[in-house]
Amino acid sequence: MAEQAPDFIEQLRVRFPEAVPGVVLPRGEVTLEVPPAQWHATCLALRDEFGFEQLVDVCGVDYLGYGSAEWDTSDVSSEGFSRGVEGQGPGRFDWTHRPQGADGDHRFAVVAHLLSYQHNRRLRVRCYAPDDEVPVVASVTDIWPGANWFERETFDLYGIVFEGHPDLRRILTDYGFVGHPFRKDFPLIGNVEVRYDEQKGRVVYEPVTSVEPRVGVPRVIRDDARYETSAGEAAQRRSAE
Repeated sequence: MAEQAPDFIEQLRVRFPEAVPGVVLPRGEVTLEVPPAQWHATCLALRDEFGFEQLVDVCGVDYLGYGSAEWDTSDVSSEGFSRGVEGQGPGRFDWTHRPQGADGDHRFAVVAHLLSYQHNRRLRVRCYAPDDEVPVVASVTDIWPGANWFERETFDLYGIVFEGHPDLRRILTDYGFVGHPFRKDFPLIGNVEVRYDEQKGRVVYEPVTSVEPRVGVPRVIRDDARYETSAGEAAQRRSAE
């Protein structure tokens, strides 16, 4: 796959001059970034002309706070982290780190993962929604019917609207749910609590009272010097011999 990636990228560049292909080496992972106006037509061409008959997944991405961190991990002691850094983190600063899309700087993106059985090839296709307030991207359910529930999930969790979807409604949260829980500015404790009221005989929604606000602690993998130490000791033994 890694050896075929440059040739494949050149084919994509010639066929889709307005898109931006890229590759991650050494794995040879290819991503095609497509402007929203060409999203549907590009996906159709990828199926019919490039043989991507299988849609593996469709997901959303919220780039709010992209490239920034809520925690200062530059000075980590054996006691771990002391606190989150004030004034940083998603929802508490300007969007100065959002990535530059093919047609500008946007917050939300839709990513499709494609698989070609006949060519034994995978492709990631990304499209940024042009409007941050009401993100809208064309549906690809008419190209790959399996996109139906994937797009509903993305709509439910990120609030991205898929134009042309035959039945765009929530699929994981309740129909009366407020907000979209995978957005970076959605509160970790949620907006309401749900419980069953025995007196009323139904589920009721109430303000959050039983959950304390918290800050997620990042997982930091510290350097492991055992391999370097072992290699250095082996080199010393060889030189001594």
